[in-house]
Amino acid sequence: MIIIFFCSFLILFYSYAGYGLLLYIMVKCRRILSRRRVPAGVLPELTLLIAAYNEEDFIERKIANTQELDYPAGKLQVMIITDGSTDRTPEIIRRYPAIRLLHEDQRNGKTAALNRAMEQVTTPIVVFCDANTLLNKAAILNLVKHYEDPRTGGVAGEKKVIAGQDEGAAGMEGVYWKYESTLKRLDAELYTVVGAAGELFSVRTALFRPVERDVVLDDFIISLRINLMGYRIAYAPDAYAMEAPSFSITDEHKRKVRISAGGFQSIVRLKALLNVFRHPVLSFQYISHRVLRWTLCPLCLPLLLISNAALVWMGAGVGYSIFLAAQLAFYVLAITGYWLAGRSVKIKVFYIPFYFLFMNVAIFEGFFRYIKGRQSAAWEKSARSMAAVS
Repeated sequence: MIIIFFCSFLILFYSYAGYGLLLYIMVKCRRILSRRRVPAGVLPELTLLIAAYNEEDFIERKIANTQELDYPAGKLQVMIITDGSTDRTPEIIRRYPAIRLLHEDQRNGKTAALNRAMEQVTTPIVVFCDANTLLNKAAILNLVKHYEDPRTGGVAGEKKVIAGQDEGAAGMEGVYWKYESTLKRLDAELYTVVGAAGELFSVRTALFRPVERDVVLDDFIISLRINLMGYRIAYAPDAYAMEAPSFSITDEHKRKVRISAGGFQSIVRLKALLNVFRHPVLSFQYISHRVLRWTLCPLCLPLLLISNAALVWMGAGVGYSIFLAAQLAFYVLAITGYWLAGRSVKIKVFYIPFYFLFMNVAIFEGFFRYIKGRQSAAWEKSARSMAAVS
């Protein structure tokens, strides 16, 4: 029981705090040994590829945002793919002749749509962006400057979740992404971002390889396969996509379960990355930042509680009793947060433990969905509180 207790605790601590601390120390040492400078050069031609599915309520706002981007018009091509959309999204886009529209009535999923669109891209750089996000004016400029480094195969932008005043528990998505953004900065400074977010990332067109049609996390797979080719994924925190949080905790739950199912699929498809002898730094980052959270951490939570309770029952010492009391208090806060979330009451002290537990429960659900083969790659549109995005 002592071994189970300490192994569970150490895995959880390392995954959620220890890795970040170790990464910070390693990056500090790297800064002493070398200074990485990104030189300014000639701006390349690029394609901004936007995936849109039934976005008639937001697409005009997205197009207006695209037209305001600070990048030479002659070097920026805008392409929007709307495969499977059944609303007025394609009709609205046709009003803008400068935008290239790709549309098929058949719905094959976002991955299939991106594969089809990439066959039409002729520029050396392609920037992927979701239709329900708004970019800061200098986003494209801040992405492309990193391609002056020939080792850079892709550049990940930052996702910012903009929560309104009454977003409730779903607003904790923003807290989570702030934490993730910090880790991404450190990951990129050590070597590479471990998996780009589809809201905003770019790649060298020549390095793109078509992704299997059943892939759920296309952005994750695309960026890590570029890593396997020997290139790094840089991080541009000054290029960001603003997105509202999920409309409700129910919508966020559906999204998290889908991402979790895709995470297990990705681990299988990217099994070469588990070989730390072949890819020492990349595998270290990948396992520490991603694999542990999707595999061992959800298992360690109940194991830590059960082993702790058993040790207290066996009279192992007062320290275990204090730790058990802290664990029980955490779960009480999380359950209270769940109860409040159902009533749209916003008290942040309950939301952090609730959201942490909520994410790990979603991983269990995603795992069973994956092994049963029930997770479709078909395009899924999440309801979001777009009024929060300014």
